[in-house]
Amino acid sequence: MPSSSCPCEGTEYKRSAMKRYISKATLGVVGTALVVPALAITTAHAAPVQANVEVAQNYDVLVVGKTTGFRHSSIDEATTAIIALGEANGFSVDVWDPPTSERNQGQPERSLASTPFTSASDLAKYETIVFVSTVDGTNNLDPAKPTLLDQSELAAFQGYIRNGGGFAGVHAATDSMHTIPWYSQLTGGGARFVSHPEQQNAVQVVEDSTHPSTEHLSGTWTRFDEWYNFNQSPRDSVRVLTSLDESTYDARGNAMGADHPLSWCQNFESARSWYTGGGHTEASYADPVFLRHLLGGIAWSAGAVSGGGDCVTWTEVEETTADLLAEAAISSQAATLLAKQLDKAQEFADAGLHDDAADKLNAAAALIRAHVDGDSDAYDLLLGKVRDLQDWQSGLQ
Repeated sequence: MPSSSCPCEGTEYKRSAMKRYISKATLGVVGTALVVPALAITTAHAAPVQANVEVAQNYDVLVVGKTTGFRHSSIDEATTAIIALGEANGFSVDVWDPPTSERNQGQPERSLASTPFTSASDLAKYETIVFVSTVDGTNNLDPAKPTLLDQSELAAFQGYIRNGGGFAGVHAATDSMHTIPWYSQLTGGGARFVSHPEQQNAVQVVEDSTHPSTEHLSGTWTRFDEWYNFNQSPRDSVRVLTSLDESTYDARGNAMGADHPLSWCQNFESARSWYTGGGHTEASYADPVFLRHLLGGIAWSAGAVSGGGDCVTWTEVEETTADLLAEAAISSQAATLLAKQLDKAQEFADAGLHDDAADKLNAAAALIRAHVDGDSDAYDLLLGKVRDLQDWQSGLQ
């Protein structure tokens, strides 16, 4: 099995790969809205849902529905929905969902004839890759169990991510490749699926409505689905977008308690990574509110839309500062002063005082201007990330 660490994992690599942007000139920006068409998968006939954000078009998405373990019946509906979203929003969709067994027939009429995971350069044609409930049966952590991607395919995927490719995971994307720690970090900061209760209504708390996948939501979001319990909360590593209120449903065994994230985003290595735990039911893919959530995640991971500070986290800025200090790209004085401002800003943010947090981050930006060489890469990198945090906190006011 390939190592979960990058062979180029030095501080210089980490610094340069912390965040990726796609050229809007390359994608072709238009001033239209993300559009969710009404889909007649069930009896839903809702009007299209729109979000008035700047959207880049003409990009390519790969949907992976391949399974070698339990197969979700909704994978076909999810694929149909993503294809329709692409048609309405200017992105093309390839599908890789080959038959793998008598039980797992896949979608051969839609699937690419052979694996697209041949090399990082071959995968680079896609702005993002969407894993839809890609269960491979490795949740018993048996190292001898074959993983969804074989050794060669995984190396291609890792190269794609490290070169700036996007990732979006849906539902059981966290129930795949359990024996590959790198993949669990990509999908959710180490969080992996462990169990679920029966399908039922539950309330999600919308923690961050500044992201393109949640900007149409506010307060709480109630829906019927299959609600995952994870082996740990990923909160320290990711930006939590929604979380489950366990008092509103029966989580049964492995309940996570007060901290139960369900959807999140992060800047992982060079990639934008987004995940939602929803999407088990076929009806999810006729629900315009869920589809708007899914579309926002796909478009953001592709770099076609931005918002809310683009998922920069406190931990990400702390790690960037530490890397720059280790490289002697900034002084110890600058690092110490910045750490104090960031700690104060995070204290305000954790207390719900987002206006005060934004003010502290503005002070942190001024500190960078005063103590870091304005002509250096370190200046641009660090100031950009602090400004992203400030945009996020300003949007939460």
